[in-house]
Amino acid sequence: MKKSIALLLALVLCLGMLTACGGSKNTPSSATDVPPQTPPASSTDVTPPESAAPEADSDMAYVKDKGVLVVGITDFAPMDYKNEAGEWIGFDADMAKAFAESLGVDVEFVEINWDNKILELNAKTIDCVWNGMTLTDDVKAAMECSNAYCNNAQVVIVPADKAADYQTVESLKDLSFAVEAGSAGEAEVAALGYSSTPVTAQSDALMEVAAGTSDAAVIDSLMAAAMVGEGTGYPDLIYTLGLNSEEYGVGFRTGSDLAAALNDFFSKSYADGSMIECAETYGVQAALIGQ
Repeated sequence: MKKSIALLLALVLCLGMLTACGGSKNTPSSATDVPPQTPPASSTDVTPPESAAPEADSDMAYVKDKGVLVVGITDFAPMDYKNEAGEWIGFDADMAKAFAESLGVDVEFVEINWDNKILELNAKTIDCVWNGMTLTDDVKAAMECSNAYCNNAQVVIVPADKAADYQTVESLKDLSFAVEAGSAGEAEVAALGYSSTPVTAQSDALMEVAAGTSDAAVIDSLMAAAMVGEGTGYPDLIYTLGLNSEEYGVGFRTGSDLAAALNDFFSKSYADGSMIECAETYGVQAALIGQ
């Protein structure tokens, strides 16, 4: 009898221990007992480092926000000049108006000192330089330039009665030249090693030759065609020889997205004939290059 009782007590004790062990497992008894799980981090949760640079400002957005494209120019027929009503016209002026219209903004023309064009641009007193600007290496390094849209050359201007004496580069060596400061003409004379006097504008260079204070001037061929010779304001002046060949472009601030927008505008206006028609109005040779 005692053995039976002992065996029974041992069996009860063993069952109690098994029940206790089963209750100690970590398996939850219901869904409400599930501990919260930390979701894996997604790429959108990653905080960028503080050193990450913000995107550059958009010139397009800047111009559209203020509602006006400010164009830096000089008085330079047939590209930019005033009609009898005092309005700016010319091949560049008319194309600038059309480009501004395509952006949905007004246009404003501001006369600048050509030698300070890059300073004016970077100071945001103007938004672009659109004035028969030669695409030199220096210009392209300092601005975001459009594709070339017009062909040009630097030509020598002398009194008509002396033209026969100055038909070669060598024959020019003893002349005194008037040139626009910061212009391609000034660069060409300097490259030849000849002396020159810088003036504010190409029109001033013509005045110097007409007055006899300079022997010759070097200006853009497009201006020469409009300004010197029979039927012009300087009938007693004439151009003799070209010193180079070059291309015109429009300059924006470095990195500006307006340059690409203008290239697209040039392509479309050239294709639909409006650019060529405008060029013919002002006696300009439009040439869409670099597409």
